[in-house]
Amino acid sequence: MNLQSIALKRKKYVIGLMSGTSLDGVDAVLLEITGNGQATKLNQISFITYPFPKGLKQKLLDNSIINGGNVSDICKLNFLIAHIYSVAVKSLCKKAKITLSKIDFIGSHGQTIHHLPQKKNYFGYKFGSTLQIGDPSVVAKLTGILTVGDFRTGDIALGGEGAPLVPYFDFILFHSNKTNRALLNIGGISNITILNKKGKLDDVLAFDTGPGNMMIDFLSKKFFNSEYDNNGGCALKGKINEQLFIDIKKIDKFIEKAPPKSTGREYYGMEFLSPLLKKHKKLSHNDWLSTITDYTAYSVYRNYEKFIKSETKIEELFISGGGAKNKFVMNSLKKYFGKKIQIKNAKDLGISPDAKEAICFAVLANETLSGNPNNIPKVTGASRKTILGKICLP
Repeated sequence: MNLQSIALKRKKYVIGLMSGTSLDGVDAVLLEITGNGQATKLNQISFITYPFPKGLKQKLLDNSIINGGNVSDICKLNFLIAHIYSVAVKSLCKKAKITLSKIDFIGSHGQTIHHLPQKKNYFGYKFGSTLQIGDPSVVAKLTGILTVGDFRTGDIALGGEGAPLVPYFDFILFHSNKTNRALLNIGGISNITILNKKGKLDDVLAFDTGPGNMMIDFLSKKFFNSEYDNNGGCALKGKINEQLFIDIKKIDKFIEKAPPKSTGREYYGMEFLSPLLKKHKKLSHNDWLSTITDYTAYSVYRNYEKFIKSETKIEELFISGGGAKNKFVMNSLKKYFGKKIQIKNAKDLGISPDAKEAICFAVLANETLSGNPNNIPKVTGASRKTILGKICLP
C-alpha cells in the first residue's frame, strides 16, 4: 500500500468513528475530503449512529471506574469495540451505497476506558497515561481499510493532556477573521474552543470545562430508568435547588483549575456524586435533574469568566453534541451568557452537530497522512507540536 499516493489524492473518501463518554454507540460519518490544513474542504455524504449491544454500556462503566477494571474484560473489550466499529463502517457504506474498496482510510478515536494525563511517579518514572480501546489494527484488518487511531497517546508522551483534540479541527474549519467565536461540544464532558478573530493556530485556547451529559445521564438512569433526559424534559419539570448547587460548587475543584486541563468519568463519576446523593436524598428527582443540568451550563460560564474573557470576549457560541438537544441546558447557557453573546447550534456552521466529533477524527486522520502536526501545545500542554495517531495497515 502506497501511503503517499493516498495522501496526495485530490479527493478522498474518509470515514470518521467516534464513541464517547455517553457509551451508547459509535457515530460513523462518511466524508469527501479535499486538501489539508486550512485548505481542507468537506462534504458529508452519510452518517449513522450504530448502537452498542444491550449491557455493553454497563460493562464499559464497570471497567472504566477507579479500581473497577478487570484485565480479562478490558482485553476482550479492546477487540469487541473494534468489531463493533467494523460493523458500523460496513453499515454506513451500505447506507451510502458505496463499496468498502472506495474508502481511502478511516480515522478512529477509540473508546476511552481511562484517562490519567497528570504526571505521576510510578516505579521511578514520571508520566501521564491514557487508554483507548477498539484497537485500530483490528479495525483495519476487519474492514480491509487503512485506519488511523490512538490520537491521544503521542501528545501525552510529550507531556500533554492528550485532550482536547477537537480544537485543531475547529481552527482549520471554522476560524473567522470577522468575529470572536467559541465552539462548545457538550458530550459526556463539555469542552470549549476559543477562536479569536486575530489569532493564529498557535493562539487557540481550548480545554475541558467540566461536566457535560455524564452526570445528567447517570441521574436519568438512576431516577427515571432512562438512558438520558430527552430534550431536558425531566429537568424542565423541576426547580434548581440552591443548597445542592452550592454543595456541587464546593466539591468541584476541576472548574477552578487553570488550563490546560482535561477530565472524564474518573472525575465526574460515582465518587463525585455519592456524597451529594447521600446529603440530598430527600430532594425530588426532577429538582436533582434541574440543578445538575443548570450546573453543567454554569461550569461552562464559570470557565469563560475566569480563563477566557480577559483575553477574548466571544460574540458567538456554537453548540454541538447531545447537550445541544437539551432545552434546559440551552436555556441555562442563554441565562448565564446573556444577550450580548449569540448562542447558536453548530449546524449554523454548515456541519452536523451530531456528527461533529466523528468528522473531527476523519480530518485528524487526513492531517496525519498529510504529514501535518495536529496537536496544539498551548491547548494540551505538550512540549512540542507532533503528528498524532498510529497508522494501521489492512
